[in-house]
Amino acid sequence: MTPEALAEVHASCFPLRPWRAAELRELIAKPQVTCLTSPCKNGFALVQTVAGEAEILTIAVHPVSQRQGVASALMRQLLLLPAAQVFLEVAADNTAARALYHGFGFEQVGQRNGYYRRSGEPAVDALILGRQTQ
Repeated sequence: MTPEALAEVHASCFPLRPWRAAELRELIAKPQVTCLTSPCKNGFALVQTVAGEAEILTIAVHPVSQRQGVASALMRQLLLLPAAQVFLEVAADNTAARALYHGFGFEQVGQRNGYYRRSGEPAVDALILGRQTQ
């Protein structure tokens, strides 16, 4: 997928602050960042691996492909990356994402209070989730 296509998918999922194509281009150019894409080209995951730890930077699945196993397939792929531990941040009110991560064995290891600022709404906590890989 091109950075423009990634940006389009990301904007469909995160309309308040989508990543622009230029930002995504910079990220995927870094040697420590892996971009995993779905066969349907409607989903992707960005993972940064440093010193044996992988951080899921984002998982985005276009709404037309949600609830069809795309995110789960991306999760299975990223858990095969060479890392002893995987972690991520998720908005406390993102119940769909939290259910996905819980299903893959992620547990809360921290919290950032009021991390996600939203226009005209109260800020939402970021939950830091992590898991060991097999």
